[in-house]
Amino acid sequence: RHHSNTGSVERDEVFVPKTRNRVPWSFKLLDNFPGRILLILITLTLGWPLYLLFNVSGREYDRFASHFDPNSPIFNNREKLQVLISDLALSGIVYCLYQMGIAHGFPWLLKVYGVPLLIVNGFLVLITYLQHTHPALPHYDDSEWEWLRGALSTVDRDYGILNRVFHHITDTHVAHHIFSTMPHYH
Repeated sequence: RHHSNTGSVERDEVFVPKTRNRVPWSFKLLDNFPGRILLILITLTLGWPLYLLFNVSGREYDRFASHFDPNSPIFNNREKLQVLISDLALSGIVYCLYQMGIAHGFPWLLKVYGVPLLIVNGFLVLITYLQHTHPALPHYDDSEWEWLRGALSTVDRDYGILNRVFHHITDTHVAHHIFSTMPHYH
């Protein structure tokens, strides 16, 4: 759904900007150097789990939305079984990780699994944030939004040698939104 609704204030799925009247009071308290550093640290470490668990920074729904709830408004009826299967698989993974923690110690598990996971999550959030937010990128309401206009409302970023490491998802992102089923993305 994200690729078919990019740049839409009403229908995009992630990094949807809040209108002025919907900005929480806490953001005014954090609108300073220490507050911004704190927000960056929270976003890079907890941003992905918070998005999946509570739809933080996602579009607003009329009720609670979570990527782990098959009955969440994020999903249609066809996707409910897929979410349930995914939840069961994740439960199995959590159980296996727990057993590894018992066998090898939880500090070891944190070192070999937790820290690398935080790093990957940090890169994921940073890259997608930078591709979808920039002061020059417009977001459109329903009266102005159309698919191509939205698809062009993303940014290619040049990360030098890391472009190759990230399989060029960073420097070809606009093309990815225009041709979202191209083989190296799909």
